[in-house]
Amino acid sequence: MSDKVEEIDGGEFERTPVPESKLKSWKNFLGMYAGEHAAGTEFMIGPLFLTAGVSAFDLIIGLLLGNLLAVLSWRFLTAEIAVKNRLTLYYQLEKICGKKLVTGYNLANGVLFCFLAGSMITVSATAVGIPFDMPMPKLTDTTPNGFTWVIIVLLIGAVISLIAARGYDTVTKAANWMSPIIVIAFVTCGIVALNQLGVSSFSDFWNIWGEGSEPFPGQIKFTFWHVVIWSWFANGAMHIGMSDLSVFRFAKKAKAGWTTAAGMYVGHYMAWIAAALLYAVYLKSPEAQAFLSNGEAPPVAPGPLANNAIGIFGIIAVVLAGWTTANPTIYRAGLAFQAIIPKVSTFWVTIIAGTVATIAGLFPAFAMKLLGFVALYGFILAPFGAIIVFEHFFHKKAGIVKNYAEIANISFNKSVFFAWAISFGLFYFISVQFDVFLSFVTLPAWLLCGVLFIVFSKYLQKKA
Repeated sequence: MSDKVEEIDGGEFERTPVPESKLKSWKNFLGMYAGEHAAGTEFMIGPLFLTAGVSAFDLIIGLLLGNLLAVLSWRFLTAEIAVKNRLTLYYQLEKICGKKLVTGYNLANGVLFCFLAGSMITVSATAVGIPFDMPMPKLTDTTPNGFTWVIIVLLIGAVISLIAARGYDTVTKAANWMSPIIVIAFVTCGIVALNQLGVSSFSDFWNIWGEGSEPFPGQIKFTFWHVVIWSWFANGAMHIGMSDLSVFRFAKKAKAGWTTAAGMYVGHYMAWIAAALLYAVYLKSPEAQAFLSNGEAPPVAPGPLANNAIGIFGIIAVVLAGWTTANPTIYRAGLAFQAIIPKVSTFWVTIIAGTVATIAGLFPAFAMKLLGFVALYGFILAPFGAIIVFEHFFHKKAGIVKNYAEIANISFNKSVFFAWAISFGLFYFISVQFDVFLSFVTLPAWLLCGVLFIVFSKYLQKKA
């Protein structure tokens, strides 16, 4: 996430379509997406691919394809619908689902945002802890590993929460300055790591991953399709889940959706691979080899990895990257909570969100299991986007009333609830029962939710 989102989605026109005079050109979105997706999460995700034993082909070609599918989803679904209706996700959902049902969505959204922000506080803490010689959390750690860790996380969480709660002017300006620094840091880390690995040709680069390896203890093996599908749905809540309707409603044309490629190929391609290279360097160290010979996974701690490559600049970049991701995420969580408790001020709901995120940050599991958490996040929220997509494209053919909750003046649209509950329940059961990777069932759950919504709407609207 990036603070730049808030430049565009500036808290205006929450319950009305964006007027023509406020529309922005595609250039506004280009920088925003490049900054948003070269952030704290990237420092964790790149190394985690290595722990999953991916091969060079699976990673390099898989990410190329998966990120393309994500860009196409933004361009032809999110941006397309956003420029037609020019409404925020929350207001669009409220018209279809009703106020009570949207409250449940906001709660889920807010809590998941807090956990994501918490994992970014964890990322920043691994950098801040270096001068204090703090023991770094291991891949298998779920609880805090020491008193120093707790103090550092609490301090970072408090600072981030207070800044997010103070509003967006200062944060946005700071983020605009930080994004290029973070991108330069990723590029520099990648180049230095290639040098440390003795890479002098493309075949040397390819051989870093080679044919892949067994996953590290406690990790699952990633194949080509794991990489493709996971990278497609890493931002599933934003594109097929329609969260970015709130951003693209300010776009002059749906073509602005193509600007998401800047985020996918700078952040989710270059930055992930650069971060993986940092970890590849660390794996050759005696410390990492000692972990492996004991049958343990070497820790993934972004602070030390970046410090090893580019020193103090690396430490600063990791702190900034974690901060620029956690900050707007806490702010958005606060907004989601405010929709539930509107009488509480924005300042205090943001402090509540920041407190939840900081508590989550104490537990390294959210960051260390980020691949799994991001898959779960998309799986829970994306099907709500299917409701909007299917209604938008098929309401006339199916003969159902658009924005039914608003037209019929109901606060709880059963068609939406049953469609989501059945698709979520069925595919979550399949995932757990047959040990199917959650990202693999995100698309089927999304499609089923959309189809069931149309079927239930037709039946219940006729009955009404």
